[in-house]
Amino acid sequence: MTATGLAVSHPVIRDVVRRAALEVPGVLRVGRGGPAWRRALSGRAVGIRLRDGAVEARVVVVARAAQPLPRLVAEVRVAVAAAIERLLGLELGAVSVIVDGVGA
Repeated sequence: MTATGLAVSHPVIRDVVRRAALEVPGVLRVGRGGPAWRRALSGRAVGIRLRDGAVEARVVVVARAAQPLPRLVAEVRVAVAAAIERLLGLELGAVSVIVDGVGA
């Protein structure tokens, strides 16, 4: 993907998305919840797709206990959108946030 003369690979975008989500208070980890075998078989926690020149991101998180999930999802969405647009200079299509568990 390119933005004003900058070429950005999918792994770099995934890493930026993962780090942006981790910076949100209330996110315990980026990835699936549940037992380790389920996490190992479930695939990537961050998915990136390019559609009509815009980045679509999907991120799976585990929330800390006692977090209001609607607010947490909104904060993760804002953080990821800001990272894609400001840090990478790419156009944002959509951000999907999936809460797959609640941890301690």
